[in-house]
Amino acid sequence: MTTWIVTPVYRDTASFRILRERLLEVLAEDPQAAAGQVRFVVIDDTAGQDPEVERLHELPGVIVLQPPFNLGHQRGIVYALRKMLLRIADQDAVVTMDADGEDRPEDLARLLAALHGGEGAEHKVVLALRTKRHEPLGFKLLYRGFKLLFRALTGATVRTGNFAAMPGSVAKRALLHPTFDLAYSSAILALDMPVSYVPCERGRRYEGESKMTYGKLAMHGLRMLMPFTDRIAIRALATFVFFGVLGAVLAVIVICLKVFTSSSIPGWTSYIALGALIVSLVALGNFVSLFVLFSQTRAVSLANIEELAEDPPS
Repeated sequence: MTTWIVTPVYRDTASFRILRERLLEVLAEDPQAAAGQVRFVVIDDTAGQDPEVERLHELPGVIVLQPPFNLGHQRGIVYALRKMLLRIADQDAVVTMDADGEDRPEDLARLLAALHGGEGAEHKVVLALRTKRHEPLGFKLLYRGFKLLFRALTGATVRTGNFAAMPGSVAKRALLHPTFDLAYSSAILALDMPVSYVPCERGRRYEGESKMTYGKLAMHGLRMLMPFTDRIAIRALATFVFFGVLGAVLAVIVICLKVFTSSSIPGWTSYIALGALIVSLVALGNFVSLFVLFSQTRAVSLANIEELAEDPPS
């Protein structure tokens, strides 16, 4: 059995070197992993702009993939997995994680234990369930707001990231689904794949500063919503119906009061209510249309690009 560690690196080779050493120590203590090979697949998400990545070729067991352009960490993982599928055996363990240390190596043993044990283990994905996080207060508040928005729009709860483990057989089937063109971690949830969770505390960075700006964070959140386009559309339709019925009922009530009673109704009340209803419906409709258009545009940008790059080295 080969354990594949797939991780994107964006100008952070120093952290990857530390991560690799600690992962090798952890996997050496795992009976199944120690009996096989450990291979690291690094996605150079600078698309060749970071000269430090070249030095990673010297490390044993490390394969460096260079996509044709910057993909972001989630789509970079999908690119790498699709590129390596022909070399991954059904019985192999495929692990995806970030390279900066926030996905802790010491938690990998528990993910692999959950992957190899229990009924139906060969068909499920094991996800790290985020518990304690080490981020600034502003980030925590924005993340909490995003979780509420995500729940309202999709009916699902964001509790995981890229830290996951799955059998090679699952990776070879699931990763070909076009939903993964949009986002990696949320596609697993959107496709209702069999999942088990392992509580894991969020770690701290090994080296340097995070490259994730608030703008990139907002884009990341939007991409995570994309695999749930169908659920969002259904909820939008339900909202349309609700406000349509509500507007019709209010209109009938106002007409009846004016025609059949002598009660005076301020004219501005009706205009404001009608105007707010129209603006809300137009805004909601525009949001759904733009969201679907943006989702399809981002999907096309990733479609089949693994065929554009050279084959990975042996």
